[in-house]
Amino acid sequence: MDKPLEKLSITPPLPGVYLFKNAKEKILYVGKARSLRNRLRSYFHKSISGDLRKSALVDEATDFSFVVTQNEIEALALESNFIKQYRPKYNVILKDDKNYPYLKITVTQQWPGIEVVRRFDHGGDIYIGPYVSSRGMRETLDFIRKYFHVRTCRYKIENLKRPCVEYQIGHCGAPCVGLISREDYMAAVNDMIKFLKGDNQTILANLTQAMAIHSESLQYEKAAIVRDKIAAIRETWETQNVIDPALADSDVIGYYGTGNEGMFNVFFIRNGVLTAVKDFHIKDLKGLSYKQLLYTFIEQFYNKDIVPPDRIIVAQKPAQPGTLRAWLKKRKGNLVDIIIPIDPAPGTLADILNMATETAKRNLSLKRGLMDTADNAIMSELAHRLNLPDPPTNIGAFDVSTISGSESVGAFICWRDGRFAKDSYRRLKIKTVTGVDDYSMMTEIFMRVAKNLGDEFPHLLVIDGGKGQLESATSALRQLNAEGLFIYTPPAVISIAKNPDRVFIPGALRGISLEDGSQSSLFLKRIRDEVHRFAITYHRHLRDQRMKRSPLEAIKGISKKRRLELLRHFDSIEAIRAAKPEEISSLKGFNAKLAQTILAELQIP
Repeated sequence: MDKPLEKLSITPPLPGVYLFKNAKEKILYVGKARSLRNRLRSYFHKSISGDLRKSALVDEATDFSFVVTQNEIEALALESNFIKQYRPKYNVILKDDKNYPYLKITVTQQWPGIEVVRRFDHGGDIYIGPYVSSRGMRETLDFIRKYFHVRTCRYKIENLKRPCVEYQIGHCGAPCVGLISREDYMAAVNDMIKFLKGDNQTILANLTQAMAIHSESLQYEKAAIVRDKIAAIRETWETQNVIDPALADSDVIGYYGTGNEGMFNVFFIRNGVLTAVKDFHIKDLKGLSYKQLLYTFIEQFYNKDIVPPDRIIVAQKPAQPGTLRAWLKKRKGNLVDIIIPIDPAPGTLADILNMATETAKRNLSLKRGLMDTADNAIMSELAHRLNLPDPPTNIGAFDVSTISGSESVGAFICWRDGRFAKDSYRRLKIKTVTGVDDYSMMTEIFMRVAKNLGDEFPHLLVIDGGKGQLESATSALRQLNAEGLFIYTPPAVISIAKNPDRVFIPGALRGISLEDGSQSSLFLKRIRDEVHRFAITYHRHLRDQRMKRSPLEAIKGISKKRRLELLRHFDSIEAIRAAKPEEISSLKGFNAKLAQTILAELQIP
């Protein structure tokens, strides 16, 4: 502790971020402060003896560093980025680090389109989302293509000479080649925006008027199209969970904690409609108060590429609410209110917050109760058979899939708290090994996956293979342990061979048969089969992709842009084969030599 104490004298009384490290330079904790000197001094004061978390941190830390910032807002942003980057042991980590998709309407373009993005800027375009469910987002996008005919391509439409397939199937008005007037196209864009924002009454009124006009002018086919659109919008509207249009855009954050676990539950309300609900499980509360946990949750959640809503509804003010509000305003571009509702009447903010809190309580109970008595018995039996110190609650498995060294892939799956945790599954293309070398492939995927598992590292690792694959994994495990990856005890590792099914344990002369029909044997087979399924599915997907790949992709000098130009002009590979060299060389970006190369490569043997 001498080194940190010496540094205190040169630590400035300025805002910034500080990082505690252990003897191996691993980041243990990241914090921010209005005054770095005062905050760091507080860690070495006698009064922290009552704070078990801080005491443990100071006991383990051997050094600290700091970064000075211009103000506390900058410090908050940097703190959040460092937590995301280093995932320190003593910080509460939000496990869900996905960037949710948005639908972006490019109203800044002459012919606005709609596209899916996971990042946003403040350039003037309109963003609708976030979509917690990718499936829901795709269904919405399909609906828009079918009924609003707004373009979804990213082509520079000024250069196009013919409409693409989206026009042919009736999903686009083809503004690129003038098949729709700007007035009609912009009306469709504006109706789409109203639909996405939930203003369906206005859309329906406009469409009903348009249908009447078409009918009066005897344009019955057009009237029927508008009629079908009205019916589809009404059907979609009826399925929406409308809460209160007055709520506009709000995130309602419910929370329930017990013991050392907690659950945040977020209701995403957009334009008064409940668009999604999402849980966030916190496994180690580290003794933090609700206000501190809420501050950490808001900081980490909105540090992703998520547009903060107009209002965040919570049960109590988070720690440092002023700093959070200023940071959220900077993220969004305008004011974000953090509201603590009071009125408990049905349908009010307090009532909705209570629903989110009750949902968090129920889901945490379900999470904690996933391992029933039967599961515990199986894990206890498994621990006894494999000489494990405790029944495992977190198990990872690895497999490699390859055929003659082609499209070789690796896979990792995870079983956690009584279920397959599919959000932790990983699939990888083999990068460093050529040819057929299962042992080296296993080493590669083991090292790559293990270095990114962080605090979720399994207690037991299962390798699909025999003694050779087991030795590859144990060798990699020893190397990772030497590099200081494991703060505590390294995980146990076993392998499962087929025909007959047997488990091999490092150092054991003989394998353990899995043909006895016991529950633990069946469980291990299930783990092995799941990782094999995941690996072989990815391998087949890559193999099918290769088989479906366009022959143009194999021609040297043909970029994606040139491929698109060829197909746009000739429509098919057969038409390119039948083309004359001068036809190809006349296209933009082509010449006579390249045309000859293309025709030679496309000749059928």
